[in-house]
Amino acid sequence: MTQQNIKQLEIELWDAADDLRANSKLTAAEYKDPLLGLVLLRFAQNRFEDAKIEVEKKLPINPRTGKKREANKGDYAGEGAMFLPEKAKYDYLADLPEEANIAEAINNAMKLIEAEYPDLEGILPKNYQEFDDKLLRDLVRVFNKDAVKNAKGDVFGRIYEFFLMKFSMQGAGAQEGGEFFTPPSLVNLIVNFIQPNHGIVHDPACGSGGMFVQTAHFVEDHEHKKVNETIRVYGTELKSNNTRLAKMNLAIHGIEGKIIESNSFYTNPHNLTGKCDFVMANPPFNVDKIDAKNKFLADDDRLPFGPPLTGKGTISNGNYLWMQYFHSYLNATGRAGFVMASSATDAGNAEKLIRQKLIETGDVECIVAISNNFFYTRSLPCHVWFFNKGKKKENKDKVLMIDARNTFRKVSTTINDFSDEQLEGLTAIMNAFRTNETSLRGTKQSLQENDWLKTHFPKGKYQDVEGLCKIATIEEIKEQDYSLTPGRYVGVSIDIDMDFDYKTRMAEIHNELAKLNTEANSLMEQIQAVKL
Repeated sequence: MTQQNIKQLEIELWDAADDLRANSKLTAAEYKDPLLGLVLLRFAQNRFEDAKIEVEKKLPINPRTGKKREANKGDYAGEGAMFLPEKAKYDYLADLPEEANIAEAINNAMKLIEAEYPDLEGILPKNYQEFDDKLLRDLVRVFNKDAVKNAKGDVFGRIYEFFLMKFSMQGAGAQEGGEFFTPPSLVNLIVNFIQPNHGIVHDPACGSGGMFVQTAHFVEDHEHKKVNETIRVYGTELKSNNTRLAKMNLAIHGIEGKIIESNSFYTNPHNLTGKCDFVMANPPFNVDKIDAKNKFLADDDRLPFGPPLTGKGTISNGNYLWMQYFHSYLNATGRAGFVMASSATDAGNAEKLIRQKLIETGDVECIVAISNNFFYTRSLPCHVWFFNKGKKKENKDKVLMIDARNTFRKVSTTINDFSDEQLEGLTAIMNAFRTNETSLRGTKQSLQENDWLKTHFPKGKYQDVEGLCKIATIEEIKEQDYSLTPGRYVGVSIDIDMDFDYKTRMAEIHNELAKLNTEANSLMEQIQAVKL
């Protein structure tokens, strides 16, 4: 199945499923988990059927009976598939007669899978009795089309992620909407920059586990190895619903990992301080009401520079707790990439002192400023930070500043993202800095094929570009009072179109404004003339 076919299938399935919801009484939040549960069931059988062929080939023959033994859960795990009891198979559910209780059958299928896989216990949705019978049968049919039944590889992983994105855009299942899902462009930026290709990967604010999924894609695409032989993933998530989504997401993608529901501010459940090869996260920004008197905070070895206390002994927000966690989790050569509120690069008082100490470690590698509208349900800009404890000696006193606020592709009036060329171009800048090679090489394309790179670096070599990027020294950062806002260093690129007739356009705007003012005055007179 080509990428275009997969994309078309994603859209067709979503449109069909969303139309069914639109004609029901269910909200997007009520619909999300049961729908994703059906995606998991359909995928589980597809992968089961693919694995069954390989399992049968490898089953040993009993020399006494001359027969192969029965396949078990371990055999299927070796092929990256779930072992499914007969009544947990999607085909069994799709073939049920009209008079059968379809909701009860699906609930039972979920229970059977949880019984086989303790890590999923209590995770899978089992509230299908809340669905109208016809709606449920129609939904089952949506995922039983031939194109879906025959889908191979990671097609269902793609569908699951696509559905998560669409639910995020609808604000389903979170107070602010969409906090369980980090936009793909930002996840890809982090993964491309830190290149998580081995060892322990940790996300202490893992949401639905999107960072782990993209890491798996990176390993498969760049290392051409099996994910579970290459990395071990560990996640922590505060909210129960997000934890369920993450565990389902890992199951869908065949990723083995440990997700724990816990509060990262008061616990360190995986005990990974100093042990992680890679840390990546999109933590909640500006979290307030953190208990500064909590004993765990006072003794937390993840806070070498202490909590960011105000003069009143409180913690105004959690940003600089998160940053210290990410830094402390890394081993001697570890890398971290994380999304952070824009205010954090210039925050003052105790936060400034912690930022200074982080900079002085020499481990801050890069800061990328991101434009508005990358998140689906909020428009605020953000920054992406990168730590690297394995920086080359000559880079220890340098930080790469990238101002990407003008680098984006407009998807809609409210959503921006990076194009493939832009993402590869930004990655090439990072690689050039990290390796100290001036030549710019993309991960998939040569410079000659990347118009974005050619426009900004016509000589094919890295150089500081006004308005885009600059390698700043610690001395320069000190002069800027330890600010890490890229715009302070890269400057502003002013591009004036000499062929544009500014005077005529300004006259047109003034005329339009005068007409609007006249219309407004006329409307006001009509309103005031109405007798009450």
